[in-house]
Amino acid sequence: MSSTGLVGSGVREAYADNLFGGAQFSVPRAEWVGRLGRFLRGDHAFAQLIRFAVVGGASNIAYVLLFLVANGMGTMVANIAGSLVSTVIANELHRQLTFRAAGRVDWFTAQWEGGGLALVGVLISTAALAGLEFWAPGLGELAQSGAVIVIMAAVGGIRFVALRGFVF
Repeated sequence: MSSTGLVGSGVREAYADNLFGGAQFSVPRAEWVGRLGRFLRGDHAFAQLIRFAVVGGASNIAYVLLFLVANGMGTMVANIAGSLVSTVIANELHRQLTFRAAGRVDWFTAQWEGGGLALVGVLISTAALAGLEFWAPGLGELAQSGAVIVIMAAVGGIRFVALRGFVF
């Protein structure tokens, strides 16, 4: 039976109820979206982690755009400019959005401490990647890519915990 026929006859709701063991799916979409929005705006760790990841993605996009704009001055200049500006953007978004700490932590403190944690993260990830190259020099590209993802996820997780626990 087509979904159009199910909607028109009211059978769709009954089918969904029976398919999922009698669970009720009568929550309107707008209410579901509202619940999701309230959840994501919450102050619990999981909502903050989701916002942390979104802010990280946005700051990575800012880095790439700045890198492309500044690349004419050389890749090192573009990398440093992109890194500095995207870190400042990320720290401010974490202060205001991720951890909602604008009333508790001033801009300079967020930049100083958040920037310090970003620098520590770069040092840890660089050391981990150098160690990987030293202890496993023949690693294939796929394994190297997987290792980079694991290392960066671990550094990001450590940074989240440190920002949540000590900065904001």
